Amino acid sequence: MASQFGLLLRQWRQRAGLSQEALAQRAAVGIRTVRGLETGERTDPRMGTVRALADALELTGAERTELFSAAGRDEPMAAVEPVRFDPLHEAVETLKVAIEARWRREEEQRQIHDPVPLPVRWDAAPAPLMDSWLNIGGEAALGGRLDQVVEVYRGIGSRRLVVLGRAGSGKTVLTTRFVLDLLGARNPADPVPVIFSLGAWHPERAGLRDWLADQLTRDHPFLAASGPSGGTLAAALVDSQRVLPVLDGFDEIATGLHRPALTALNTTTLPLLLTSRVGEYRDAVEGTDVLTSAAAVVLADLTCDDLADYLPRTTRKTGPGGNVWKPVLDEVRNGGPLAEVLTTPLMVALARRIYSDTPDHDPAALLDLHEPDEIERHLLSSFAPAVYGLHADRVQPWLGHLADHLTRLGTHDLAWWQFGTSSVVTGLSVGITVGVTDLALEAVLVGALIARGLLFAVMIGLVTGLLFGAAHRYVVRRTPLEPVRTRLRLRGRAGRRVWSRGLLGLAFGGAVGAAYGLVRAMAFWLVTPDVPWSAGVLVDIGVFGLVFGLGAALVFAVVAAMEAPLDVRSAGSPDGLLEANRRAVLGLVAAMVPVFAVFVAGATGVVASGLTALRFEVLWSPTTALALGLVGGVGGGLAYVLSLTAWGQWVVFARVWLPLTGKLPWGLPAFLDDAYRRGVLRRAGAVYQFRHARLQEHFARLR
Repeated sequence: MASQFGLLLRQWRQRAGLSQEALAQRAAVGIRTVRGLETGERTDPRMGTVRALADALELTGAERTELFSAAGRDEPMAAVEPVRFDPLHEAVETLKVAIEARWRREEEQRQIHDPVPLPVRWDAAPAPLMDSWLNIGGEAALGGRLDQVVEVYRGIGSRRLVVLGRAGSGKTVLTTRFVLDLLGARNPADPVPVIFSLGAWHPERAGLRDWLADQLTRDHPFLAASGPSGGTLAAALVDSQRVLPVLDGFDEIATGLHRPALTALNTTTLPLLLTSRVGEYRDAVEGTDVLTSAAAVVLADLTCDDLADYLPRTTRKTGPGGNVWKPVLDEVRNGGPLAEVLTTPLMVALARRIYSDTPDHDPAALLDLHEPDEIERHLLSSFAPAVYGLHADRVQPWLGHLADHLTRLGTHDLAWWQFGTSSVVTGLSVGITVGVTDLALEAVLVGALIARGLLFAVMIGLVTGLLFGAAHRYVVRRTPLEPVRTRLRLRGRAGRRVWSRGLLGLAFGGAVGAAYGLVRAMAFWLVTPDVPWSAGVLVDIGVFGLVFGLGAALVFAVVAAMEAPLDVRSAGSPDGLLEANRRAVLGLVAAMVPVFAVFVAGATGVVASGLTALRFEVLWSPTTALALGLVGGVGGGLAYVLSLTAWGQWVVFARVWLPLTGKLPWGLPAFLDDAYRRGVLRRAGAVYQFRHARLQEHFARLR
């Protein structure tokens, strides 16, 4: 078995991205020395060897001390290098606090310790499902129970472990406990364990490291800040192995992508923990290769003794023979379908919620069911009525829509920014909003005639809806709308981003402005048809296209120059990220509408002076120009928000369209939070998920 010295050496070698041969060459020691120290065949390294290895790995002062201590030696003080400033240290510590708080709340929410945790045990997986011990690095005992998961993991030389189990066998419970126990026993130099839901990964579109960094910035927006090497803090943490990936749900990767995912995992030497259902993992490795350098374990079924020790503790209800669970436990001891079903933490947790936590529900009802599938269907279908009581009939269609929505997307992540993508609905929403806004603003600011104002509002709403609906369709086909990861600040960095955003604003604003000028001319002609069209129409189109284009370019460029990463406090939950995006988007509009209005007023004044000099008849005043700028700024800002931001799409679909069509409740945020507190949903970073994939499948069938 590898010694503590060997485990540290292997960990820091892999962090440096070195093979054993490369480290031996850099440290000027033999390859057999490095291999022997890592596997535990050599346990008494010389002082010079330890110093050479520490120098080659460029360890910090604290890491050198830890390595020498593991070797049973003290390095002379004169040789100890001063501790170097680590720009990632603050990010690591902040991430650690956020991760620990999040998963401790999740454990409490799932009643893991109420009254005691269900026993989760495992044994070594069959040999075909794990790599050779020569590659893993020192043979270790793999059997264990929930409170030993960190000990078993640290005994694996490669620090790569695959946890296999059937549906509901406790893989999520194990990963949560692994993260919390590892954080509790963590040394300052250890990486921070972070759970990633692998179902959202498409290995043929994104490399593992890039995807991990993207997920980190999604759940922790402060990690989008620039790192020491020019990339993001998230990418720097992944590349420097300051993050330990806990990859949950290999089986949830889309069909046909399991082998490409395994290939991508095998191209890295990252320490990790991977969970999967047994069948999907076996199919992925059959005839090819297992996860390189990874040990593997299989979760064991719960026993009758486990149930007898757990279920009676969950209720004080009694029956004729004592505790209300006694008849069920007697039936389990006799074998049969109940003994087959109540072997996983999921089914036991459902039974506990339905019969222990709900008044007037007697678990003896399970004795009337005679087939395993029938019992499982009964537990799944009884869960919502037990949780929601009299409101279950009203709530289940909403849960069914959510489950069906996730199934159609091919994911388990219920993200608030993915409730809809219809460009028709988006365009309709933009058109109505802009039309009503224009009618109200023009009536208040310039006192537009009712007939002309109403006609113009309808026309500008129609044109704007078509333009922004088309823009939305173009954008979402290329790149799905994601939550903004930035806020505005007074000082920012300029550069290529400013120029690219400015050109985008020029093109889009020019198109909108030209359409605006055309609509104004058409509305005027329809109200006064006796006045013939003239060159003034082309002037309107040209003037508004130029002014709106330059104004939009200015706004887009200023926004790009003032962007800064969102504050860490926005990273706690789906509601936290949603609220941070709401503030960021509305703050952007509030800041930029005055800029646009003042620019339009000034620019139209300059153009009006030029046209007057050319003997064109121009009706212009500062008040009219400012009103025009406000109408364009407010209307354009609302159209941009609703069609081209994730928060705007949330408003269109989750807060208006889906409730209007009866598919979801009007108070959707409160409904989701309530479902989370009732244990129907769980939180995984910035998204919700159904408590288990089996529940999602059940509710999806209700549609």
